[in-house]
Amino acid sequence: MGDDLFVRWAAEADGARVWRRPGATVVACADLAHWDRLVMSGDPDALAGLVREVLPEVGATFRPFGPEELVAAVVARAPELEVSAHFAWMDITEPIGPAAVTEPGPTGQSGTARWLVEDEWPEVTALLAESFPDSYARPGEAGVRRWAGIRDADGRLVAVAADAWSTSAIGFLAGVTTRPDARGRGLAAALCRFAADEMLIGRERVALLADYVNVAAVATYRKLGFEIRRVAAARQR
Repeated sequence: MGDDLFVRWAAEADGARVWRRPGATVVACADLAHWDRLVMSGDPDALAGLVREVLPEVGATFRPFGPEELVAAVVARAPELEVSAHFAWMDITEPIGPAAVTEPGPTGQSGTARWLVEDEWPEVTALLAESFPDSYARPGEAGVRRWAGIRDADGRLVAVAADAWSTSAIGFLAGVTTRPDARGRGLAAALCRFAADEMLIGRERVALLADYVNVAAVATYRKLGFEIRRVAAARQR
């Protein structure tokens, strides 16, 4: 699939369909990080024509996706489209490494990050409903493979993160959240350290999508070493 990071990610996902024309590549993949995505790479003029060709075939739910400047350039050439979202693709290629993080529960014990078993997933669903109702990743949904979590000294599940929409080369982190009354203790950072390092084994990188308005989350990921690539999505008007 060439060197384009986003195209390679999408093309390895289940059910991906690829279209190529001189100077343009488009990959359609349903339920990729929650949305039906049309991942683009190439020359904006060629892509505008290819997207016009592909969209009637895949349907209006598919959203052109790619680097921010590329999406804007394609939209400028295809006025039936409009930019619908700007956000950050953040990734890391080297292990983060462990850090000492204390979860000062009632007994002063430390929280330990680990992969949860499926019997614990209903607790993940409940935590997301309380702490992150807009999460793209949810237990049992397509592409969501496993969940990491941290429990407090009383056994409550207080932080979770998902391994979702990962491929052989790119691990993908999603659904990261902490219970409101447990925030400010470094739990999300500890969980991301654990999950990212685990998911990086045998892969070139681990990535995630972050909303710029979630300033605290973006800052946490940057402190952990994640680098930002500005991306955008479009939709039909």
